[in-house]
Amino acid sequence: MVDSLEAIVATVTKAVEKNQFISIAGGRHAMGCQQFGTDTILIDTTRLNQVLSFNTATGMIEVEAGIQWPKLIDYLIETQKNVPWPQQWGIAQKQTGADRLSIGGSLACNAHGRGLKMQPLIADVDSFSIVDANGKFLKCSRLENSELFRLAIGGYGLFGVIYSVTMRLTPRQKVERVVELLTVDKLPKAFEERIQAGFLYGDFQFSTDDQSDDFLYRGVFSCYRPVDPAIPMAEAQKELSEDNWSHLYYLSHADKAEAFRQYSSYYLSTSGQIYASDTHQLSIYLDNYHHELDHDLGSEEQATEIITEIYVPRLELPSFLAEVRDDFRANKVNMVYGTIRLIVQDEESFLGWAKQSYACIIFNINTVHTPAGLEHSANAFRRLIDMAIKRGGSYYLTYHTYATRVQVETCYPQFAEFIRLKRLYDPEERFQSNWYRHYREMLGSQEANTYSVKPLVWDVKASN
Repeated sequence: MVDSLEAIVATVTKAVEKNQFISIAGGRHAMGCQQFGTDTILIDTTRLNQVLSFNTATGMIEVEAGIQWPKLIDYLIETQKNVPWPQQWGIAQKQTGADRLSIGGSLACNAHGRGLKMQPLIADVDSFSIVDANGKFLKCSRLENSELFRLAIGGYGLFGVIYSVTMRLTPRQKVERVVELLTVDKLPKAFEERIQAGFLYGDFQFSTDDQSDDFLYRGVFSCYRPVDPAIPMAEAQKELSEDNWSHLYYLSHADKAEAFRQYSSYYLSTSGQIYASDTHQLSIYLDNYHHELDHDLGSEEQATEIITEIYVPRLELPSFLAEVRDDFRANKVNMVYGTIRLIVQDEESFLGWAKQSYACIIFNINTVHTPAGLEHSANAFRRLIDMAIKRGGSYYLTYHTYATRVQVETCYPQFAEFIRLKRLYDPEERFQSNWYRHYREMLGSQEANTYSVKPLVWDVKASN
């Protein structure tokens, strides 16, 4: 466990001397085994959790890469508690669902939140510092070591240990939640109308009850619009407790119709509540919830949810979900939670997943941990990817490694070149993980000269 830049350099230098390999872990929420490697040294960054500088004039903040989102948000609130609302700064976005992810880990997967007009996290990063495979300390930005900047953000920890990150904050605002029930055939237009009306954030949680006509069709559409900062936020907001969430988790497995009824009723009752633009992105995450859930359900085998995120052009969303609806029913896929968000095209990161302004569909599939159960979910994920590909879509690399080689090459034609560049920057492949080894074995032998990198025009003003 490292707690300083010097400790990172010493650990990498020692690994070089002993010809050892390194993996990097922060919040340990990555599901594709990006943070662990067999027979590697594990660099745990959780003690690298300090704010290094905060420029209140420009909204630039430099933090150590192991700091997690709740601590960063708490720091900003406490530091600015005597500052009027219109002059406060806050984060633009963070990943949803779980909070205790490190900033470095969020960069490594180029995460995104529920912004309606936002690119992935790379857009919020001004620069970062990294210790490379030789133990050398480097600064990376759009103007300095720019190729490494593009590779390391969304590079899954394969190019070095990120020590610090300088982020661009955004003016902190008060936002009003506006909720309605909607069907997916109306969703693309509804999202566009919310964007045109100035809403900042939004998502859509759909029904997972496969016995209902609502299945993957009707859902809770929640969006957030800026309001006058003088409007007070009620001290006693309606919110779900940990016990409420635990009960909903149970219902999502045992009685999906009732789970959707309770969830939608709660969200509709909160329409009109005022939130802060940063803290409304925080959520409750129940650690190890499936142990108790399996017991309550009387399950004979251990199960968990495995997540995947699929991307399709926004206008293709209704037809995509219609096909998924038929597939899941025919193949008895146990879907327990799903949500839809938007993303704006990313043209900066090398291994970019937001190739266009997609709709992002998240599927949480209940998976029994037997060989047959794991293969059943793997096949479902592969079919989802195929359904996306035929509509010009893609999938997120972060959550699993079940995609076939053809699917990987179709969705990420630059992946082989990514591996070649990783070996160029790290000839001994010092930084490794089991996730990397999987794709190296799958793609590493392929000739990597068929992918042409698009020249970029950097936003120089934004970098200064």
